[in-house]
Amino acid sequence: MLQWYVFYVERMDPDLIGTVAAVHRSDKHTFSKTTCELIELVAGLGVNGDAHRGAKVKHRSRVAANPDQPNLRQVHLVMSELLGEVTDAGHSIRAGQLGENITTAGIDLISLPVGSMLRIGNTALVALTGLRHPCPQIKSVGDGVMKMMFIDDPHNPDGPKIGRTGVMGIVVADGTVAAGDEIKIRFPAGPFARMEKV
Repeated sequence: MLQWYVFYVERMDPDLIGTVAAVHRSDKHTFSKTTCELIELVAGLGVNGDAHRGAKVKHRSRVAANPDQPNLRQVHLVMSELLGEVTDAGHSIRAGQLGENITTAGIDLISLPVGSMLRIGNTALVALTGLRHPCPQIKSVGDGVMKMMFIDDPHNPDGPKIGRTGVMGIVVADGTVAAGDEIKIRFPAGPFARMEKV
């Protein structure tokens, strides 16, 4: 099944195309990550040299609950457009500050269905698993920034708001990723399922 999916992503025209704006990693469990020239994605594990690398969950609260959970948060992606909104509102924020590994441009990450496949650069392949819930440490960026991290659910405006501090994924195929790399996105076979918090 996985080989077919990789063939599907490589041989078919992408549904969407975006760009890598910047890449980041941290070998410690810090809120923000350091911007790098490139990062290495390792299939089944995540970002080489990052604290969240591993087949089993690495997020500290999830490890405390059950350390044998699969790691669905191997790679964290955030839209540069969100950072731009925060800057336009008068706050100082930089790429990597929200803890993402990959800052993207030209893609509405939050709207993608779960299971979307992202071909990043020449060989790296990431499958999206869900949304990242906004962390309380975001308040340190400035007053009102946490409120900017939520939007109304377009399918249920009266329901709970949707966090937009990025999406999470697992690494399906190895590869290096750097700023300027193209991101080709293929949607999963329908029906689409909306991403939920992971």
